[in-house]
Amino acid sequence: MNGSTNKRPGWGVTLAKVGAGVTACAVVGSLLTEPEGSWYQSLTKPAFQPPNWAFPVAWTSLYAIIAITSTAVIHDLRRQGRDDEASAYAKALAVNLTLNAGWSGLFFRANNTWLSAVGAAALTAFSVDLARRGLKTGPKALGLVAYAGWCAFATVLSASIAVLNPDA
Repeated sequence: MNGSTNKRPGWGVTLAKVGAGVTACAVVGSLLTEPEGSWYQSLTKPAFQPPNWAFPVAWTSLYAIIAITSTAVIHDLRRQGRDDEASAYAKALAVNLTLNAGWSGLFFRANNTWLSAVGAAALTAFSVDLARRGLKTGPKALGLVAYAGWCAFATVLSASIAVLNPDA
């Protein structure tokens, strides 16, 4: 024994850290979202707009997928001694969650449909990157593909709302 230990955080510690980040994203996003607000209610929405009740159901499911999958990805990378990749994934996740919560601020608080469409596109790009990083560790990261797909749908929806409401 050389006296040094390279102890890596266990599953529970990793889940607590990832879960805290995902929870913060969900809380901030929820606080910024106002689907019953007069500005949002006044917007023309595309025919493919899901009902308002569908969004919390989808996002709650996706946040759970992000938390569990990202914990598994980071934990596995660390267990395999791929600490640099684990740190890079954790940083990419933090950027992704910031963009995720930020979209609600751009749309519901800034009332800027075009900027929110750009924000959604950035979130989609970062979600695709997160899925790509996760899939390098195996099929357990397939849930991140669903997340990226939902973000792509949100980008199309945001851009459609911007087109339908040019003065909003």
